[in-house]
Amino acid sequence: MWHKFHQGRCYKYVIIPKKNYFSMVPTVYYKLHYIIGLLLLPMITSGHNCQHFHPKADEVVHGVRIETADSLHPHQSTHSIHKRSTDAADQPLRILLFYDESVFRLDEDKFELINNTVLPEAVQFWEQALMVRETKGVIRLNRKCNSTQVFVKNGLTHCIDNCKKVTMCGEVEVPKEHLDVCRVCNATGQNCRNDESTQAGEGIENADFIFYVSARQTERCHKGLTVAYAAHCQQEAHLDRPIAGHANLCPDSISTKPQELQTLLSTVKHEILHALGFSVSLYAFFRDDEGRPRTPRKPDTGKPYLNEKLQIHQWSNQTIRKVVREKWAVRGGHVRKVVDMMVTPRVVDEVRKHFDCPLLEGAELEDQGGEGTSLTHWEKRILENEAMTGTHTQSPVFSRITLALMEDSGWYRANYSMAAPLSWGKGLGCNFVMNSCKEWIQANNGSTSNERDNWLRYAGNQI
Repeated sequence: MWHKFHQGRCYKYVIIPKKNYFSMVPTVYYKLHYIIGLLLLPMITSGHNCQHFHPKADEVVHGVRIETADSLHPHQSTHSIHKRSTDAADQPLRILLFYDESVFRLDEDKFELINNTVLPEAVQFWEQALMVRETKGVIRLNRKCNSTQVFVKNGLTHCIDNCKKVTMCGEVEVPKEHLDVCRVCNATGQNCRNDESTQAGEGIENADFIFYVSARQTERCHKGLTVAYAAHCQQEAHLDRPIAGHANLCPDSISTKPQELQTLLSTVKHEILHALGFSVSLYAFFRDDEGRPRTPRKPDTGKPYLNEKLQIHQWSNQTIRKVVREKWAVRGGHVRKVVDMMVTPRVVDEVRKHFDCPLLEGAELEDQGGEGTSLTHWEKRILENEAMTGTHTQSPVFSRITLALMEDSGWYRANYSMAAPLSWGKGLGCNFVMNSCKEWIQANNGSTSNERDNWLRYAGNQI
């Protein structure tokens, strides 16, 4: 049994009621003028780590047609590229949730919390924070192919000989009602046709992104250490925007304690954003304001080149650039440190203003934590309680920097009024953001005992 939920609208499927909650993003107003705060980072950081299991290139389905009101032909899958503007073409993002049966096997109190509070608030936050080119008509997702090779004919994706019997999005089986017909060619790309044993489903209306939700205690749940994980699974043909994704909630890790609600809510918002665009698997598909790819595409497939080691599409240095810090202070001397910086224009502008550092090349990405954390989160050292760092901290906030990244993807326009103030590092200059903690501490070791007491008091309030 599938249950469909979108802004309280009733469809063919059983409706999931939605309560009218407003997103509550906690804000902490403090000034980072005291060195001892850097020494107390382990004390004020909670133990919830994000392991973003980004999909490999062959796990993502591309080329989903979006039917629009101005389509000139039923087989037309791409349209003229329009520059990003502020006109009526951009509408609030509409996220449609689909639960699979595992969600209804949750304990009653956990189900009520997830269904009535956490998911509605998290979805509402991103629907208010992001605007998108409106999707008109019906979305039908593509069926997965048995082979990784596909043919594109007249803008339509064709499998070789046959499609998979079941199309998955994460742990969730996509209902046949959401799928397009199976299209196939032979191994040489000839005799292309519709597979007559399949038919197109009714599709999804009044949505821009379909989010499949499960609640299974999988191996990825790491025995209670992971609360949830999410990723995209299909991208549309026009601008490569992710159009479908999934989230799995780990039942054993869901806490119904009132004091942990904000942490749970922030975690789910965080995971949704991975599926919408903040993912190492999507950086290579970012576009500029004119709709042009920031990363060169292969002439035969129209996709970016593949990073064979990571098995994801490789981005260009217009998106992420390696920057060398020649004299990075460490215990016993200096080392040469290479950092990965997000260098898209709005992100650069926001981090320079935040830190008051006109020399800053971009926003530093996390370089630790392994495949599930590095590169797909902000660097914890300089953006401590920004919600898109890899370790959840007390009082996380989604700042203008994160919204700037989503806008720089070329898929969204951000509503910056939804951003919460980020005080960590604000106005501390290039010496703070471009050097190591050790060097910063040494340069500011004249702090008074009163300043240390203030930091101890702050840390005590966060524990």
